[in-house]
Amino acid sequence: MLSSRVKYAIHALLYIHEQKAHTPLSAKKIADAKKIPFKFLESILQELKQAAIIKSQRGPSGGYGFLKSPDDVTIAAIMRIIDGPIALTSCTSENFYDTCDECMSEHECEIKTVFRDLRKEMLPVLNRSISELSKLSK
Repeated sequence: MLSSRVKYAIHALLYIHEQKAHTPLSAKKIADAKKIPFKFLESILQELKQAAIIKSQRGPSGGYGFLKSPDDVTIAAIMRIIDGPIALTSCTSENFYDTCDECMSEHECEIKTVFRDLRKEMLPVLNRSISELSKLSK
């Protein structure tokens, strides 16, 4: 299930993207506009800043804006930054691969086949960018 943190991160990034002329945007303004708890949003924005997705500017007219182009920021990347692996099993993750503790033979595992196929089908959708998602939501 998608966590609230990921949903809030996506909502915040979409809002920043859609307010292009008004960046940088304060965390307070984003929180109020998107109905996100302020302290919760602040920690999410810090994670996105540490991942070099957004930048912050201090001062009275400070706030947050994109460091990377919104065309290059994917939903999958946001999910990985906030929650970690996208794959539903560790053995099917490309970025966070690990063997399953309970697995007797990874090469003969029927479960792995199903979840690897699911991941392959899911990834093209999750690789949509913030810009693409913004266009779809209008």
